[in-house]
Amino acid sequence: MLQLPAKGLEATGTSTSVGRNSFELPEAEGRQPAIRVPRFPRIIHESILLWGFLMSLPRTLGELRRSEFSEERLRNRRVKDELRDNLIARLRQRDDESIFPGIVGYDDTVVPQIVNALLSRHNFILLGLRGQAKSRILRALTTLLDSHMPYITGCEIRDNPYAPICRRCREEVARLDDATPISYLSPADRYVEKLATPDVTIADLIGDIDPIKAARGGHELASEFTVHYGLLPRANRGIFAINELPDLAGKIQVGLFNIMQEGDVQIKGYPIRLPLDLAIVFSANPEDYTARGKIITPLKDRIGSEIRTHYPATVDEGISITAQEAWTRRNGHAMHLPVYIQQVIERIAFAAREDKKIDKRSGVSQRLPISAMENVISNAERRALSNDEKLVVPRISDVYAALPAITGKLELEYEGEMKGADFVGRELIRAAIAKTYDEYFTGANVQQIVQWFDLGGEIQLSDSVAASEALENLKEIQGLTDKLGPLGISQKESPEQQVSAAEFILEGLHAHKRIGRNEERVFKAGEKKPEPQREKAFDADERPFRQRRQFN
Repeated sequence: MLQLPAKGLEATGTSTSVGRNSFELPEAEGRQPAIRVPRFPRIIHESILLWGFLMSLPRTLGELRRSEFSEERLRNRRVKDELRDNLIARLRQRDDESIFPGIVGYDDTVVPQIVNALLSRHNFILLGLRGQAKSRILRALTTLLDSHMPYITGCEIRDNPYAPICRRCREEVARLDDATPISYLSPADRYVEKLATPDVTIADLIGDIDPIKAARGGHELASEFTVHYGLLPRANRGIFAINELPDLAGKIQVGLFNIMQEGDVQIKGYPIRLPLDLAIVFSANPEDYTARGKIITPLKDRIGSEIRTHYPATVDEGISITAQEAWTRRNGHAMHLPVYIQQVIERIAFAAREDKKIDKRSGVSQRLPISAMENVISNAERRALSNDEKLVVPRISDVYAALPAITGKLELEYEGEMKGADFVGRELIRAAIAKTYDEYFTGANVQQIVQWFDLGGEIQLSDSVAASEALENLKEIQGLTDKLGPLGISQKESPEQQVSAAEFILEGLHAHKRIGRNEERVFKAGEKKPEPQREKAFDADERPFRQRRQFN
């Protein structure tokens, strides 16, 4: 690839107008004027750089021996050694927080245990409830693999050029020697994942004899050339992950014994033994031990480390995860997402994990606030489009409109089933609003607002009303717009932001039962508690009441 000198990019001599997709080479003395060279788009430029690098890699075994991929370095280096070496290099460069980018809340708990397992060259299992980033962590292990791994071109099990284990590659190296063609695998190519289901067979994982191969190649069935390799051999020199391990039938789990301990597999009844180089990782839900299946004890004994995951410990951690995963950057209107809306959405999941009406063994997935956030923004987006508003600002009413994204992720206990998912979901939203309201307005004097409703004031705030119309109605409530300060909102802000903040205050008062609200979203005075009746004082002179005796 042609690389221009840095100072040659400064146009000197003849100057003409040049488009933004081109630049000029300088004009030298006694030569033609400057040459106009097109400037490639970024994606094409990066592709050319990558293509140039790949073309510079050794393409034969002889070139490989004389390169950085020497026999001394690769012959006995197994994939667990590779993970360990690259992890050590990363630990020396930065702290633990950057080892797995995109994993939030595990810096002091899960990540150190994974680091220990990798440094120990262990196969490990992640145990945790749904929505705890188990699959994300397993896929992030590819960041600890080398950027390029050489293998013998055409090999189904990606054989090491210096120590091939399959018969085809051994014969090819013996025949071609230094002319043996070499190809390369990226880290993503070296990660193989299998979702465990009850119908998985030994042939799927390890392999089987293929009679069609035998017929076409004229081989005997006992020949190694007739083998159709399963996922484990095809993951050789890489990472093999099994998700939801307890769903795998017990007899299939037995088939993993050899690869976990001795590092080899046997195919059918023929004496074909492949010493594979693998790092094997698993994920499982603890509930699966009793619900759908279990991990058999001998297999658990062969797993080096058992690491338990957990849900976010704080609301801020949950907000960071939701902000990272949820689709919030829409390609339509400008958007402002208030912090208190994010806190309410996140606290719904926290409240659900503590609610007795929800099954704690099943857990409440972190996907709940992610899906809810996307639905909340979509409802606010729909309102803005309907009313031709320029700014999208979610409100608490949008959280209630996102109920379909919440109820489907709750596994209810008997009491919850009796009351219904919608009732439980609304109660969770109300509890989340109350806690968030207390964070901003504990000790605030809102008696003036409550008194306005007690004197007969009512206001309806539907989730589709325009911000300008709603703001005019809200200004009639005495003292309401003056209380927006703790939320960082002043009367100079846009109507959309003021309406969202004012509605949050009203919803907070409703959550604390200071004011009332019906299903049509009409805010009004709260129900007054009946005064307890005082017991009549005892009078010693009063004759005791005596019930009249009944006669037949």
